[in-house]
Amino acid sequence: MKLRWSRALTLFPALALALGVTTSPTPAAAARPSPTTTPAEDAAGRPYRTVSSGWNNFSCKPSAAHPRPVVLVHGTLGNSVDNWLGLAPYLVARGYCVFSLDYGQLPGVPLFHGLGPVDASAQQLATYVDRVLAATGAHKADLVGHSQGGMMPRVYLKFHGGADKVNALVGLAPDNHGTDLNGLTRLLEHFPDAEKYLGELTPGLTDQIAGSDVLNRLNEGGDTVPGVHYTVIATKYDEVVTPYRSGFLDGPDVHNVVLQDLCPADLSEHVAIGTVDRIAFHEAANALDPAHATPTTCASAF
Repeated sequence: MKLRWSRALTLFPALALALGVTTSPTPAAAARPSPTTTPAEDAAGRPYRTVSSGWNNFSCKPSAAHPRPVVLVHGTLGNSVDNWLGLAPYLVARGYCVFSLDYGQLPGVPLFHGLGPVDASAQQLATYVDRVLAATGAHKADLVGHSQGGMMPRVYLKFHGGADKVNALVGLAPDNHGTDLNGLTRLLEHFPDAEKYLGELTPGLTDQIAGSDVLNRLNEGGDTVPGVHYTVIATKYDEVVTPYRSGFLDGPDVHNVVLQDLCPADLSEHVAIGTVDRIAFHEAANALDPAHATPTTCASAF
């Protein structure tokens, strides 16, 4: 028993690290100075952080050109600021009211979020979207999520009333049908203690493993809900969501695209597609405003 537990403890960090790289910054991103945040309160007196580069500003009112606020949903081990140092300013510069939330927090674990149960995180998203809609006066929001942040909102749409409050969901390397981490998760079958330990400490990780109860319930009866426009942007170099096409959705209002079909020279993997890749950003912006979409090519990076 002691030997099996020792092996379990050895496997746990490897799996946690593998799933956790969903939003760890690349070296280039980590070298950037973090934007300053200013404590403030919304109209109901609830605190929030206004980021110096212009997002999470609850005084922002959507324009006629961009009538819906955009809510950014970070991935596992991410947070409302670090995950979006690239995309949030990109969208703000294009005239959007942009917001981002922290979800899936564990007690005593600062900054690294998205580790709590996916269903509970979806309820946090529901509360946050209501707050954004109340502040902006908009009837619906658009959601853009990276990794777990592209999958978890589907739980909100299907089980927490989000379908009537969301116009579009854009997923950047989402794990919509889970991941097997190139077979690593199947090792858990041989280490039940590790699986139990992982599920108790970080349920947000085990909820993302292909075949989990959460994912089975989410995808039962169809991948989409009526009235929401879905876009999935995947990369064939994804080392976290494997196989990468497991992120694709099937439904009547779905656009699935592989980043390398837009720009064959793009080598972005799982982290970069959501944090620094301007080609992916351009395609996401097209999904948010399809009436004014322009072709996404390698030149979109400039």
